[in-house]
Amino acid sequence: MEDLPVVVVGAGPQGLAAAAHLLERGARPLVLEMGTGPAASVAEWSHVRLFSPWPELVDPAAARLLRGHGWEAPAEGYPTGGEWRERYLSPLAAALGDRVRYDTEVTGVSRRGRDRLVSAGRDQQPFTVHVRDAEGRESKLEGRAVVDASGTWRQPNPAGADGLPALGGRGAAARGLLSHLPPTPEQVDRLAGRHVVVVGSGHSALTALNDLTGVVRAVPGTRVSWVLRRGGLGDTFGGGAADELAQRGALGIRAREAVEAGLVDVITGFRVESVEQTGAGLVLVAQDGRRLTPAHRVVVLTGFRPDLSFLSELRLDLDPVLQSPRQLAAEIDPNLHSCGSVRPHGAAELAQPEPGLYVVGMKSYGRAPTFLAITGYEQVRSVAAELTGDHGAAARVELTLPDTGVCGGAGLFDEPDPAVAGGCCSPAPSIGPDGRQEVAVSLR
Repeated sequence: MEDLPVVVVGAGPQGLAAAAHLLERGARPLVLEMGTGPAASVAEWSHVRLFSPWPELVDPAAARLLRGHGWEAPAEGYPTGGEWRERYLSPLAAALGDRVRYDTEVTGVSRRGRDRLVSAGRDQQPFTVHVRDAEGRESKLEGRAVVDASGTWRQPNPAGADGLPALGGRGAAARGLLSHLPPTPEQVDRLAGRHVVVVGSGHSALTALNDLTGVVRAVPGTRVSWVLRRGGLGDTFGGGAADELAQRGALGIRAREAVEAGLVDVITGFRVESVEQTGAGLVLVAQDGRRLTPAHRVVVLTGFRPDLSFLSELRLDLDPVLQSPRQLAAEIDPNLHSCGSVRPHGAAELAQPEPGLYVVGMKSYGRAPTFLAITGYEQVRSVAAELTGDHGAAARVELTLPDTGVCGGAGLFDEPDPAVAGGCCSPAPSIGPDGRQEVAVSLR
């Protein structure tokens, strides 16, 4: 199998970086991308500015490959998705040349002559990768290993509080009234004087809120409602000035200022049951019967989930909650902590029971949030080293992740104050002389 390529699924930031590392180590990468060009998902959010600076958005092996083609690394600043793609990801894909194939959707991965049930001689057979092109023609190829860097972009979490689409949500999305993207500047301008509802509490939601509140200030009659499932704001705004990624902290600072200035209506403990289309706009209805006033647009930014369908014939060891590699789950589970203090990790944590299969990049986090590009670059560096026999380099840690500045515990689902509910980052509760639990609460 040594003559076969390492198949990389996805030509996004981590997939292209994986190819650069493999190529540098003398392996033969083959990147399969379902889009028409590199970083097709990034192209869809090209208007969004990243909170990571340029040095943290460029993989070291990719930079070494690009410098051989006369490329100069951007030195400073915070690019938009479009700038990241134009100035780094597209040149990287061009440098990789015909090692990247576009319009090639991976529909299934298995072992030659072995379905999931068969163990005999399994690890001695190459991977078979079934693909479909833009015209619907099907074919298959073989690889000695598979690195799944396909991401989660095509699988946004729905508005429904039970993890399923809210009743009526699909129809609203089909009409363009409900979306899963922060609005573009042009869309923001068109929402002036309207009522917009933002559902979600992550960085994408904060980005959308900050863009929309600029219109609230400028155009009377513009309303923004912010819907949260949790019982209170808690650490929603992040670590602020304590965040070691300054622009990530600034997102939360600006959103907090907008809320405190009364520019945003905050609705907490609202778990969406249905979306009703009325003549006045979309009405969100909660499980407890509460109804919001009609909105012209609903923006659902509740995270993403992995597509595991094309891996169904492979043997996986995934966490039952997050759908991430099991060994990584405890580090990233938002049910356990909110510190953002994920330790760097690599091949050992990402390896699957199927020898030669690794899930990397955003998909490795399953349903967990807060993935950083530099985390993915460290992952693929380690995986490439492992696949080329450099086990020492694979086990070595070559990254220090920036602290989020947040360490208050994850809290309970129905608890409005995460500090009271506890978590891995919170101090253990003590028991008072009357036998009751004593809890120290830090007011922030």
